[in-house]
Parts: sequence; structure tokens; C-alpha cells
Amino acid sequence: MADGDRAAIAAGFKRELTAVIPHLRAFARGLCGRPDLADDLVQEALLKAWAAQERFEPGTSMRAWTFVILRNAYLTDMRRNRFRADYDETVAERILVAPAGQEGPLHLSDMHRALLTLPPERREALLLVGAGGFSYEEAAEICGCAVGTIKSRVGRARAALTAMIEDGSLPRRKTGDAVAHDAIMAELEDTARSDDRVH
Repeated sequence: MADGDRAAIAAGFKRELTAVIPHLRAFARGLCGRPDLADDLVQEALLKAWAAQERFEPGTSMRAWTFVILRNAYLTDMRRNRFRADYDETVAERILVAPAGQEGPLHLSDMHRALLTLPPERREALLLVGAGGFSYEEAAEICGCAVGTIKSRVGRARAALTAMIEDGSLPRRKTGDAVAHDAIMAELEDTARSDDRVH
């Protein structure tokens, strides 16, 4: 292969990789819930993708390929207990109890915290299909499981979030965290909107 061809392929790869960074950030923030950890995770995924660029098949989905890399990095970090301490079921149970008859608008930051109370595999499936805009088949491929499993996880995640909304048990916001959570959820919403325009 001529040097010019190699340079063109590398430039195309870099353009495609750069274009998926906002999607990776939204997915990472949805998975681990903290912008600083999410940014570290995205950086790790980008470095791994760059190092493995000869394994990327031009013409296939860069977004799906990098989501697999990010997901694998996240699971490795979970096994090393890097993110596990961020979610404590007992604490989550306590903060989910909202005052009876809670009135007022539904804040995206509340939904983000509710999302973080879901089991990781359900949260991941919902993020991929709901915010990421992947089909059930694509999400199943990213997660390495059956399509039926993804459908089940998404269904259960949606049911859990719906139940929280209906019974008023959405997590309460703390003073000062609304802006950060709204920014995270705005990113997820932007990702979903841009995917709608593509599909």
C-alpha cells in the first residue's frame, strides 16, 4: 500500500473517531454517573481504538466498534472496583424515597439519578437503545448477548423508571447538582436527537 493511501486511511479513521466522541461521552456518563470518571473512560477507549485502528473495517460502524471498546474498558474497571463504590444499593434505596404527593416538573437530573439506580446491565441496554439510538440487534452485538436479552433488559429498565415516576419515588435533587446532571442528560438527549436524524 502506498504511503498516500495509508495517510488517507489514517485521516479518515481520525475523522470518524473524532465524530463519535460526543456519543462515547454520553454513553460513558450514563454508565458510570460521574463526568470525571466518564471522561477518563472515554480517553481510555479512544487510546485503545487508536492503537487498534488496523482492526477497524472501513465501511462498518465506527460508533458500534468504539462502544464495544468503551464497554469492555468499563467492565474491566468495574471488576477492578473502580466504579463499584459509586453505587450503594442501601444509600440509593434511602434517597429514592420522595415526599408523598410530590408535585412539580420532572427534572432530567432526577431521571439521571433514577437511571443510576438500575442494575448496570439494564442501564446499559436502555442507554444503548434509548439514548444511543442503536437497534436491539446492534445493542445485542455490542453487549455480546441475545437480542431477546436486550429487549428484556430495556423493558425492565423502562418499567422501573415508569414505576418511579408514577409512584413519586424519583431520587431527590441535592442543591447544586441540577446543572451538572442536566448537562449530562442534555448530552444524552442530543445524542438521541442526532441519531434520529441519521436513521
